[in-house]
Formats: sequence, C-alpha cells, structure tokens
Amino acid sequence: MKRIDLINWLSETDPNKVQDLYSRAYAMKVKHVGKIVYFRGIIELSNICAKNCFYCGIRKDNDHVERFQMTDEEVLESAKLAFDSGYGSIVLQSGERSDENFVAWIEQLIGQIKKMSNSQLGLTLSLGEQTRETYRRWFKAGAHRYLLRIETSNPELYQKLHPADHSHEKRLDCLKILRQEGFQVGTGVMIGLPHQTLSDLADDILFFKNFDVDMIGMGPYISHHDTPLVGLTDKTDKANNFDLSLKMIALTRLVLEDVNIASTTALQAIDPAGREKGLLAGANIIMPNITHTKYRRFYQLYDDKPCLDENALVCKSCLETRIKNIGEEIGYGKWGDSKHFKHSIQEK
Repeated sequence: MKRIDLINWLSETDPNKVQDLYSRAYAMKVKHVGKIVYFRGIIELSNICAKNCFYCGIRKDNDHVERFQMTDEEVLESAKLAFDSGYGSIVLQSGERSDENFVAWIEQLIGQIKKMSNSQLGLTLSLGEQTRETYRRWFKAGAHRYLLRIETSNPELYQKLHPADHSHEKRLDCLKILRQEGFQVGTGVMIGLPHQTLSDLADDILFFKNFDVDMIGMGPYISHHDTPLVGLTDKTDKANNFDLSLKMIALTRLVLEDVNIASTTALQAIDPAGREKGLLAGANIIMPNITHTKYRRFYQLYDDKPCLDENALVCKSCLETRIKNIGEEIGYGKWGDSKHFKHSIQEK
C-alpha cells in the first residue's frame, strides 16, 4: 500500500468504507495469525522514572504522583498469578531507569520468574532506552521480547514531546541494538498527538514495515492533567483519536500481515468495548493488568485509565467473556511469539 493510500484511508469518513477496511484487516489477521488472542499480563513494577517526557503522567518532574517500587515478592506473586491463570506471557514495565541497581534488579527478577515457571512463562520487557550491555544481560537472563515505542517516526514531532536531552536517533539505535542482541522487537506510536498529521501516521506504518518490526503496541493519545501537553487537545478529540487508532490497527495489519498487534487499554479508556473493537480491526494481543491493585492508581500515564481497582482474576473472567462474544479464543499457555519473527529467522 502506498503512502497516499494510507493517508486517504486515515481520512476516510464513510462508515461503510471504514467497516470494509476493518473487515479486510480482520480477514488478513485470520489468514496469518488466526482467531487466537494472546494474553500478556502486564506488571507495572515501579513508577520511578529518570525521564521527563512531556506527555507522561509519571514523568520525573511530576511532584503530584506518589512513587513506588514493588518488592521482589510482590512481582513474583503477580507473575505466579499469571502463570497459574494460564497466561502464556507477562510484561515487565516501569518508569525508565538505567542505574546499576535497577539493571541488576531486573536481571534478578527475570531469573526468578523463569525459575518459578520452569521457563514456561514468556517474558517481554518494556523498560525504555538502555545500553547494549544491559539489553544483553536481560536477554541472557531469559527475556526474549522487548517493547520500545518510538512514539512517532517524525523526529521533529518527537522533539516537541520531549526535553532537549531526549534523542529520536538514540531511540532508533536502541531498536537496532535490540534486534542485534536477539530480541523480538516491538515498537509503537501514540495516535492523535498535538501537532501530529495524517501524513505522520502514514509514515509511522511505513516505518514499521521498513524497520521490519515483530510486534506493535499503539493506541490513542489521552492527555494527563499533570503534564505540559495538557490543554493542547480537548475532549472532542478522543472520539477522533479512537477512530484513527482502529484505522491504524487495520492498515498496519494489511501492510505487515503477520506481526503481533496489541489492542491497548487506552482504547477501552475511550470506549468500553474498545479492546474488542481493536481485535475486530486486526489486533491479536491483549495486555491485562496484573499489577497489585494498591499500586495501580500511581501508574497512570494518562487520565481515565480503566481497571484501576479491578482484581486480576475478575479482569481475566471479564476478558474471557468479551473475547468469546466476538468469536475468538484465548491462547492459554502459549507464548504467542510473533509469526513474523519466526518467518524472519527461517529466511536467514
């Protein structure tokens, strides 16, 4: 699909044509990855962050958020809950740090989780920019997937979202290093950012294609009240951002075919059936929150985040029903690795 075609689809408002787009994307998903939804139980293990991204509710300079770090026991308890519940994989996510104490802690946790699950639990990390040596240590310890969102493929827009000491080039270099070190590489963008254009979003999809990514996590931009970007968008933008996000999922599925695509929680923050709609538009990954409920309200990257008080087992039951109701099944006990990654390995 050419760039102009992507732009035209992103600007399409005819509901019948848009539904046709979703139907084509869903057929592509069924053809390449089937009707199986893979769970990635996400553990938000700390909101302590060294970065100051202008859009983020846990940015370093936000003095209104209570900082926390889960204990080893609490992280392992959440991981065991996921394992006992049949989740094939988990995600360790936190605010971004690169100090040795943090790096060693994550390395230790990875080893403990692999030991607890007899290496049966798949492990994705979403821990930001790190050195090659850190990525190597974490991969050697047992992590095999890494999600590092580029937020936007436009370097100029990227700089509007970050302080001057943040580098778009460094972000891309980290993605390259992750691939070289053996990780399945995931990235993604926010949709509906201030100053973002439809051309930017089309370029994002082409970036995913050209960089040959294995998994994609993207969703609508929702502002946080304690960030510098608050007020640059208004509530009426949410519905548009939601529709754009579904189109981005569908177009990404049609262009990349066999990658893993997440239907993100941010979709549900706008529409109660948002995650199901994401699946029907071509996504195949859900990331249920399995963080201890006592910490969830402190890990809000954006306002109106859902499921802050919902018990993890209740969340699982709810998702089971929702997914069954749209005619799909959950791949319990399976890692759900990217078929794109497997195909790339076979071709080498």
